[in-house]
Amino acid sequence: MRSIIFQLLAAYTVFTSSDRGYFWHLTDLHLDPNYTVTTDPGKVCPSAGDQLVTDAGKWGSYLCDSPGSLINSSIYAMKTILPDPDFILWTGDDTPHVPNEKLSENAVLDIMKWLTTLILQAFPATKVYAAFGNHDFHPKNQLPTQNNSIYYGVSELWRTWLNEESIPTFQKGAFYSEQLESIGNVGRIIVLNTNLYYDSNNITANMEDPGDQFAWLESQLSNAYQKGEKVYIVGHVPPGYFEKKRGKPWFRERFNKRYIEIVQKHHEVIKGQFFGHHHTDSFRMFYNKSGNPIGSMFIAPGVSPWKTTLPGVNNGANNPGIRVFEYDRKSLKILDMVTYYLNLTFANLESPRWEKEYRLTEAFLVPDGSPQSMHKVLEKISTNHCFLQKYYEYNSVSYDLETCGESCKIDHVCAIREVDFTKYDECVKNESSSSKPHVTLVVMILTCLFLN
Repeated sequence: MRSIIFQLLAAYTVFTSSDRGYFWHLTDLHLDPNYTVTTDPGKVCPSAGDQLVTDAGKWGSYLCDSPGSLINSSIYAMKTILPDPDFILWTGDDTPHVPNEKLSENAVLDIMKWLTTLILQAFPATKVYAAFGNHDFHPKNQLPTQNNSIYYGVSELWRTWLNEESIPTFQKGAFYSEQLESIGNVGRIIVLNTNLYYDSNNITANMEDPGDQFAWLESQLSNAYQKGEKVYIVGHVPPGYFEKKRGKPWFRERFNKRYIEIVQKHHEVIKGQFFGHHHTDSFRMFYNKSGNPIGSMFIAPGVSPWKTTLPGVNNGANNPGIRVFEYDRKSLKILDMVTYYLNLTFANLESPRWEKEYRLTEAFLVPDGSPQSMHKVLEKISTNHCFLQKYYEYNSVSYDLETCGESCKIDHVCAIREVDFTKYDECVKNESSSSKPHVTLVVMILTCLFLN
């Protein structure tokens, strides 16, 4: 216990310089209010669907979404580790993975109210920039481009955090833009509703610019440039492909293309992009036409340990994770990133213990979290099995400890490197044709031990 306390104190002391700030990123909470610890494997949680749950514990199950006890533990772990962040990013997906008929508008709002109240109780004086997830609506995924009872209801729940000028665009389409109050007029947060671009959203399927959000985003970025502001973009569903299932994108192709074009055009003011949805820990790179890194997107792991039912995904669960970023308050440059996690198996056997899983700069031997450094991380995991395996274990928050073989490597590397659909396909094809023989686990372990 003493070593854990020292570890947490050491993490805290890093963030003491006046130019260095820190913020939390919290995502994919997925509260399952009907989670029950029982010996009946079919009655533990509705979010398990037809799967039989035999590992139910007080803090959750890998086949279920989060019980309230797990979410409460995660929020108060944040409070213990770093109690006074500059702000919190909360990137959505709050309701459980259950069929629409098991939810309602009122159920969605009740869950979001419960979570909002919990965060306000733990961090009453902290600004929260919150985004909608695709599960934060009824019916799920079908988020519209005009005002409705859920957008309005949530705008009332979040009035403590939303500036008055944010209310109109929030109630219209669940997106908004605000100056970073904690650091003056040099920074801006742009919160997007990327669920409008989700390929499961039938409402926006035939629209060119759902809710005029792209036009609004370009205007916000142009204005930020003129004012000398730097920007963080925040959303839930990310562009590009899911690294755990080859060929699975989230955006419709034309929306994906437009998003990339906007990032390439305005990259000078965009200093970070922060998304969720995957439940995994990964990142995405953006390059200019010359192939130079100009931007990076951080995809944070989820609190919910739920094992995805997406066909073709193996070992699709994760340990619960929370994340803190260290940044430069003057430039918004990402200086470092620390992920904390709960080993769910251990928690259910003994007690919940949130621990540091890794620090970006230490784990991947880079100076910071800039696009240039994240490009180096990509190069390391592309060429060195030790770094690849380390990244792969972090990807599931130390849940899936299998070996990442050649096919696995292609899926992850191409998803990180190529957000564009055509270039992703080319990457998979090229990497597959030049793939090397599978490295056995024994050889990989011996090599990594030798290098360390």
